[in-house]
Amino acid sequence: MSTTIHGASVKRIEDPRLITGEGSYLANRSVDGELWMLPVRSDVPHALVTSVDTAEAAGLPGVVAIYTHSDFADHLMPIDAPKQPESTRRPLITNRARFVGDIVAVVVAESPQQARDAADAVWPEYELVEPVIDIDAAFAGDAPLLFPELGTNTIYERGTDEIPDLHTGADVVVSIRIVHQRVAATPLETNNALSIPRPDGGVDVWAGTQQVSGHRNAISTALGIDRNLIHVKVPDMGGGFGAKIYCYPEQVLTAAIALRLGRPVRWQETRSENLRAMTHGRAQTHDVEIGATRDGTITGLRVLAAQDAGAYPLYGAYMPNFTQRMASGPYDIPRIDFRWRSAVTNTTPVHAYRGAGRPEATVDLERILDMLAAELDMDPADVRRRNFIRPEQFPHTTATGELYDSGDYEAALDRALDIVGYTSLRAEQRERRSGGHRHQIGLGIGSYVEVTAPDGRKDWGRVEVDEAGGVTIYSGASSHGQSHETTFSQIVAQVLKVPMADITFVQSDTDAIKRGGGTMGSRSMQMAGTALLRAGRSVIEKARAIVAHGAEASLDDVVQFDDGRIGVAGVPDTGRTLGEIAVLAANADDLPADMETGLAAEDTWIQEQASFAFGTHVSVADVDTETGDVRLLRHVAIDDCGTIFNRMVVDGQVHGGIAQGIGQALLEEFHYDESANPTSGNLTSYLLPTAVNLPPITIDHTETPTPQNALGAKGIGEAGTIGATPAVMNAVLDAVRHLGVQHLDMPLTPSKIWSALTAS
Repeated sequence: MSTTIHGASVKRIEDPRLITGEGSYLANRSVDGELWMLPVRSDVPHALVTSVDTAEAAGLPGVVAIYTHSDFADHLMPIDAPKQPESTRRPLITNRARFVGDIVAVVVAESPQQARDAADAVWPEYELVEPVIDIDAAFAGDAPLLFPELGTNTIYERGTDEIPDLHTGADVVVSIRIVHQRVAATPLETNNALSIPRPDGGVDVWAGTQQVSGHRNAISTALGIDRNLIHVKVPDMGGGFGAKIYCYPEQVLTAAIALRLGRPVRWQETRSENLRAMTHGRAQTHDVEIGATRDGTITGLRVLAAQDAGAYPLYGAYMPNFTQRMASGPYDIPRIDFRWRSAVTNTTPVHAYRGAGRPEATVDLERILDMLAAELDMDPADVRRRNFIRPEQFPHTTATGELYDSGDYEAALDRALDIVGYTSLRAEQRERRSGGHRHQIGLGIGSYVEVTAPDGRKDWGRVEVDEAGGVTIYSGASSHGQSHETTFSQIVAQVLKVPMADITFVQSDTDAIKRGGGTMGSRSMQMAGTALLRAGRSVIEKARAIVAHGAEASLDDVVQFDDGRIGVAGVPDTGRTLGEIAVLAANADDLPADMETGLAAEDTWIQEQASFAFGTHVSVADVDTETGDVRLLRHVAIDDCGTIFNRMVVDGQVHGGIAQGIGQALLEEFHYDESANPTSGNLTSYLLPTAVNLPPITIDHTETPTPQNALGAKGIGEAGTIGATPAVMNAVLDAVRHLGVQHLDMPLTPSKIWSALTAS
């Protein structure tokens, strides 16, 4: 077994049970006497609800109860606390439906089919209100108002001070409008909850969530009961991608109804419900302009950003703040004017989605740098090299105030270009262009920096050793595909020098986990991993103190042997296993004075600053100029997440992120018609990438440790989406730029490309 914490490619220990069907998801769990809850959702985007007729539904077989807001008006508080209390979302709408999917009522029945029949028999009466869907129209003074009491649809207006002389010294100024389209998270497992009332007046809630503590606190607030009466637990979970950070109204309602009826209550989304009711991502529109000298040196950047928050201002309404923070990317830009505002529209609320504001900043920069390179007749790689922040400049404070910790951005670019064969591909591209070939190729670069652990830099971990030598580790993070069971066990196993098979991993259970920030923002390894590293080291220090006390030896003379035993240096026979030391630790008489019994330690790690992962992706695209069809030929990803602890896990995270980045670049967009009705209601109209869309992918890394934590780790979970999206976009547009197509917004579908080619 390796004795280093760094670099071992350990296979995921989660996988055997998951791929053999032994995983335990919420749908696999049943409880005697459980009821089924089904929301009655608004089928109009904007309306006053004048009445809800439940008489017919209430008389159907198996129906136990039907609830509207009036049934909980005094007992169910708002879930969120936005800046404007008037725009707070309540679990059940009061008198106004604001998007197709808003919850008018809920039906509770003995079976899912009985609940469905009853929901179809509930008849809301609406007084229709004109909807607003276009973000520019939402800001207009004469726009229909979603919250009339606010007097505006605008939720936030923030950013830097305007810089009037931004382009002083620039020889060229390039501008563009970029639409970062609305996308749906579409996790493999849709949203759900199962709430079970307890005799003490509390409730056990099983739910798919990325942060159990946050869900417990949100349910406590909504129900108005002490959080100690609420136990939230997550079984295996089929993906989240940011959309399961939010505590959904349906999850709160299962708990409220379970307590009211004294029976377990279950809710499980269908896929069509998931697409229109789970929070969406992205949905930003940017006006971008960049100034530069003739040699390609950037003099200034301006971004005016508009965020479509959807019907309720959740976290998505504030998302451009992260875009602003990363507006400089890997470049040394002296002046940045970034101003943003967000508004509500009659669409599904927007929340975090993998990357959460950072992909938008990267797409802005990488698209406009390609356009700048074309304007200056420079190679896109050369423009990037000229403007990279240099290694000797770290730590580096950007024009938007971010303190970058460490990096070597040019090294990542050079490695990516070398692996892809950039020079020879450019030669092939010139040959195809000069020959008028039907299939043109394009090369796209996506160089990026992303802030990891951007906020909430505090997490908890605990390590316990039992008298048989078994180890249990507890983490405040919450894995749903990130391999925490493997990587966290790997860290602790190598600190304690015990086999990973002896370690039990506990997460996502508010009765067992004292606190924790959950899994989001590419924070898990550096936050929860560091907490477990420190807790494991504390266990070793406690074990050394116990052995020193028993052997009447100096603590300085007690060491950890290579086999994991702890004893007096140079005297192997004094070595004791951790299990043997745990036996001693159970008896206060065998311990030093004032030492607590038990061989365990916990740690709360607070990281002073964020860390900044980076990299370069290069994509190669083939575009059929007669049909607009795109075929990706190759994708190379060079990512730097600081110290790598499990290469196999890191590569897996990057690979998944690339797939999502390709999906956004080429396929995905959630559409509404002009009346704000969703037209992407299933997976035939909302297109996801499959193996057919993915090219051969080469993944490699540079390693630039961060000084911000003892592991030297930065985040990697979102890097793939951040680097891949602009690389693919640039590759496709590079293939057709010489044919007169300067820019197209994502997704770059064949019909969109064909239309542009025929119009040019």
